[in-house]
Amino acid sequence: MKKEQRMARDILVHVGGKENIRRMAFCMTRLRLSLKEDSKVNHDALKKVEGVMGVVDDETLQLVIGPGTVNKVADEMSRLTGLAIGEEAEPEVDNMTFEEKAARNKEAIKQKNRTPFKNFLRRLGNIFIPLIPGLVASGIINGASNFAVNAGVSNEETWMKILLLLGSSLFTFLAILVGWNTAKEFGGTPVLGAIAGMILFNPALQNIAVFGEELVVGRGGLFGVIFAAWLMTFVEKRVRKVIPGAVDIIFTPLITLLIVGIVSLFVVMPVAGVLSDGITQGLTSLIQMGGVIAGAVLAGFFLPLVMVGLHHGLTPIHLELINTYGNTALLTILAMAGAGQVGAAMAIYVKTKNQRLKNIIKGALPVGFLGIGEPLLYGVTLPLGRPFVTACMGGALGGAFQAVMATAAKGIGVSGLSLIPLIDDGKYLLYFLGLVVGYAGGFLFTYLFGFKEEMAKDI
Repeated sequence: MKKEQRMARDILVHVGGKENIRRMAFCMTRLRLSLKEDSKVNHDALKKVEGVMGVVDDETLQLVIGPGTVNKVADEMSRLTGLAIGEEAEPEVDNMTFEEKAARNKEAIKQKNRTPFKNFLRRLGNIFIPLIPGLVASGIINGASNFAVNAGVSNEETWMKILLLLGSSLFTFLAILVGWNTAKEFGGTPVLGAIAGMILFNPALQNIAVFGEELVVGRGGLFGVIFAAWLMTFVEKRVRKVIPGAVDIIFTPLITLLIVGIVSLFVVMPVAGVLSDGITQGLTSLIQMGGVIAGAVLAGFFLPLVMVGLHHGLTPIHLELINTYGNTALLTILAMAGAGQVGAAMAIYVKTKNQRLKNIIKGALPVGFLGIGEPLLYGVTLPLGRPFVTACMGGALGGAFQAVMATAAKGIGVSGLSLIPLIDDGKYLLYFLGLVVGYAGGFLFTYLFGFKEEMAKDI
């Protein structure tokens, strides 16, 4: 039996069987399960399934499995359960058992207790998570191409033109994909959301003057696209309520597009532009003026965001910084949180005699160095407790270093060593030294204060 098959079967047993699964999904590192009854889950047994690096019980049950493996396990789970990824398996309300109704009520309470800010970040995460593989791949191609140009290769070479084309295509049409995902996330027609992105980034805007001023292509950035696409779904749903079903397909999208298109030009773009300018200028000023303190605070408190899965909500901020300034200094600072965690894991590996813990660290460290920190977070530092804090402290040191050295990334990518090709202004070595500072800080804090052998007894 293959590893992925064994993992899928073991997971099914410990989540209460396939009958207890309502919905399945997965992201880069996590298998996400919506369950009918949370009480049937054996969390301790799940943590001990070989290959499961951590368990997070949020609004969904999230099993940290790691990149490359999680999609195979999800496919096997789909085969065993008969559920497609994203497919619902829920009976009608009248056919629900008492336990299922209780579970549904519990979920409703959890939904009610979520704060608006957390909901907002989760929504942003859901919009951008599907785009991350493409953002990473395109960013690395762009970074490598620009690195070659800086090294003296002519950008008139045909193969260089092809690489630059491949790397820039996603970013050229990113607004369309963001609009599509936004409408899909809020329950609207995806193509209308895509059109919202097209409108705000259409080159024809520069030929139109509103209130005596020419419109600026892309004014408001992705924040404007997200709001316009959301507005598309809002208007579409209300128009559909009053349009007869026989002509719905004609008049609902037509009326929606006309209303939102005009509102986007006269309202969304100016308002989103002010918001975008405020965020980008505010963050840039904070990093420049705050220096060491700002860098340490931003990096030191980033792992808690990763812990609850809200870090993807920052993606539009990085993209807007790149759109405005050509780079994002925020990304290199936040990347140091992962470096602190890698250092903490190395310290634990050196100190512990627990072979299972050593094996978990050995499996998670390679991708940790490459900027994917969730396996270490959920499999090592967070379950142990204190090492999570010392990892944050190590990341804070690295963040302070990056802020002082004013490093920045020209594109979006995973952090760690993988981000090096994207570093702007030739500061590759300085960024790498910041990683070393983060590694060393996480190692020393954890080795001296963060880990005792008795912490590993329940791993």
